[in-house]
Amino acid sequence: MSEGKLSRREMLRNTALGTIGLGLLGNTVSGAENSESVLESEITGTPTTAKTMIGVPFEKRNTLRIGIVGVGERGKSMIHDLNGIENLEIKALCDNVKANAEEGKAMIEKAGKPAPAMYTDGDHAFEKLCERDDIDFVYSPTPWEWHAPVAMAAMKNGKHVGVEVPMATTMKELWELVDMSEKTRKHCLMMENCNYDFNETLVLNMVRDGLFGEITHGEAAYLHDLRWILNEGRSEGLWRRAWHTRLNGNLYPTHGLGPVANYMNINRGDKFDYLVSMSSPSRSLDLYREQTVPKDSPKWKEKYIAGDMNTTLIKTNKGLTIKVQHDTSTPRPYDRINLIQGTKGLFRDYPARIMVEGQEEKHKFTNLDKYKEKYTHWLWKKLGEQARGAGHGGMDFIMAWRLVQCFREGLVPDMDVYDGAAVSAPFPLSAESVAKGSMPIKIPDFTRGGWVNKRDSIPTVG
Repeated sequence: MSEGKLSRREMLRNTALGTIGLGLLGNTVSGAENSESVLESEITGTPTTAKTMIGVPFEKRNTLRIGIVGVGERGKSMIHDLNGIENLEIKALCDNVKANAEEGKAMIEKAGKPAPAMYTDGDHAFEKLCERDDIDFVYSPTPWEWHAPVAMAAMKNGKHVGVEVPMATTMKELWELVDMSEKTRKHCLMMENCNYDFNETLVLNMVRDGLFGEITHGEAAYLHDLRWILNEGRSEGLWRRAWHTRLNGNLYPTHGLGPVANYMNINRGDKFDYLVSMSSPSRSLDLYREQTVPKDSPKWKEKYIAGDMNTTLIKTNKGLTIKVQHDTSTPRPYDRINLIQGTKGLFRDYPARIMVEGQEEKHKFTNLDKYKEKYTHWLWKKLGEQARGAGHGGMDFIMAWRLVQCFREGLVPDMDVYDGAAVSAPFPLSAESVAKGSMPIKIPDFTRGGWVNKRDSIPTVG
């Protein structure tokens, strides 16, 4: 320890302690004496001669041809928005529930577009879809544990791929996706729709203009009462609740953390350094089960271990701090917090409010009205009316339109494999920290040093 900071060796040793048997990093360790060398590879990645995917543009395509793996509620919602975008064709659908795929097909045909090919024969039918030669991009809104397998199959077959959040659930998978993207020269994107929401892009412009001064702190969250969804006998209820029996940590970090990472130029001049995490007791899902679940239900055999509230603190390489919270088990209003603090003021969402040094009303929040004309992002100026009525307040449409634009014009995507890996890593690493009494856990540099170069995420000008 020096100057109050953990040394690199101390950080790695803390990360190693207690990992045996946890399996959270995707490793099998035979003894504590080997732990540091194993975890060293999780921090730095395996040596590679492949070139970085930072700054690599898409090849220009007048029409983007998409295959979709997973046609549940999220998949159908995105099909609705994708149907409204020009220069896009949905060539194939895959779901192990045939009825889901049929519903998606009907939506595409109702929009006056050609019927897609169908892949419904089992859990691995997506492998055949990925082999098609008329698909440029595979989109995977599947359960979390399938994100990495689908993405790996897509890239191995020469396709770019976008997965829903988080990008993967283990450190081993995250590194595999980074390595495969570099090896195949195909982009692996995490489709973080919240990066494209109105307030998040508005605030991004404010930050870049220096309205808040030097940025020092951010806060992010996914606070959403999902008890009834978790306990449904369909859709997410078939798989999402199970994670509350497997992992005690932040089960869904990216919706809040993605935008804050953009504000702070993570992987674009700064990087996540380490985190500490702690969880409250796990009580609310048990109480909800007592109140709503019949006594003969198999749900009574489940043991919930995820704390109702998880709080994770992240330190960046430049010393900035971020608080990230997760709670989907208690009664509460929806809240992503979305706070960014600088030396001249701050913004906080839910409800949206701002305070800037020198404003007329001192020490009080004000609304955003007077800032919207100057700082509304060009994507929302251009597409706001089209996005009205689309998924999640329009951000899904904005995200999809921007993806097609990047292909059509041969642009660098806004979020690359390194960004997806960085904001997904708190999923397994927060659980690691919780399990070890909130010890600091090193966050890998997935860019292998590329983070030092400054660049934009979502461009200010279209």
